[in-house]
Amino acid sequence: MSQLISLEVCANSVTSALAAQDGGAVRVELCENLKDGGTTPSHGSILMARSLLHIKLYVLIRPRGGDFLYNDMEYKLMMADIRYCIDAGCDGVVIGILKEDGNIDVERCTEMVRLARQWGLGVTFHRAFDMCVDQHKALEQIIEMGCERILTSGGKSTAIEGASNLNRLIEQAAGRLSIMPGSGVSEANVADLVHFTGATEVHSSARIKIPSKMKYHNEHIMMSAEAGDEYSIDVTGVERVKELIRLANS
Repeated sequence: MSQLISLEVCANSVTSALAAQDGGAVRVELCENLKDGGTTPSHGSILMARSLLHIKLYVLIRPRGGDFLYNDMEYKLMMADIRYCIDAGCDGVVIGILKEDGNIDVERCTEMVRLARQWGLGVTFHRAFDMCVDQHKALEQIIEMGCERILTSGGKSTAIEGASNLNRLIEQAAGRLSIMPGSGVSEANVADLVHFTGATEVHSSARIKIPSKMKYHNEHIMMSAEAGDEYSIDVTGVERVKELIRLANS
């Protein structure tokens, strides 16, 4: 029997994490601020998710949006967040730091991995990998530091655009760690993505839009600098999760 393809859901809230679980995902990457590419969720969100989930809970360790070049204060904050995840009973963390020349900051990433693994947490290297100057070199470094998977779009904006690169990365990894395609993974492309790349796990937010229950709408104000819908929220959809898993295994 062929290996089942598993789904990790990028959950932007505890509500989304529970939907991922109900839909059959094997793991949640809990984060906030998906419009910025994801940042570390609040401690309250981590605790609540841990208390309600029986599937694996990984937490994104990223103090801000933007690039992946962090100063000393930001690095200390990231280490403090990893320690919190250890104390909270999380199953793993999702990390990544680059140097200004586009290479991985091996020294600081290794320290983060060592801290997490010392307490039994798994480690995923996130899409900072897609911003590296040399992915093939970076892959070997990430394997050496002890990560169990890389979340990547193959260096392109979406995983389907980077499918050829993903296939090559999976061949290079040769089972030493998992290459998990992510970014733009949907019902329209997940089956093709799996078949073409040979991936055994995929990553998606599987979001749907939920209208606000507010009856009064102030139509004369925006709550952020960018235009957006103030009266809806994006959350993971249970049925989308189920369909993604079905299609990935079709």
